[in-house]
Amino acid sequence: MDEIQTIPDRDFVGNVEQATNNKDEKKIPIWEKLTLTIDEAVAYSGIGKNKLRELTGKPFCPFVLHNGTKRLVKRKEFEKYLSAQKSI
Repeated sequence: MDEIQTIPDRDFVGNVEQATNNKDEKKIPIWEKLTLTIDEAVAYSGIGKNKLRELTGKPFCPFVLHNGTKRLVKRKEFEKYLSAQKSI
């Protein structure tokens, strides 16, 4: 029997490479995102990374969304939380 060789489809490989290269071109502005990473929330709010980790680590934090081991910040809830605080 003859062995069947699979040859990668050049168009498919090119499309994958192009999609990964165009990733930077399709960035959504932070103020339009539903959720933010901790680093994005730091840049957005001016609050330190350690303080945000502390706040999002509390049980029943109203603005944290757990995605596996990753913590995401719900932007609108985070804004509401900050508006209601006098100090952090």
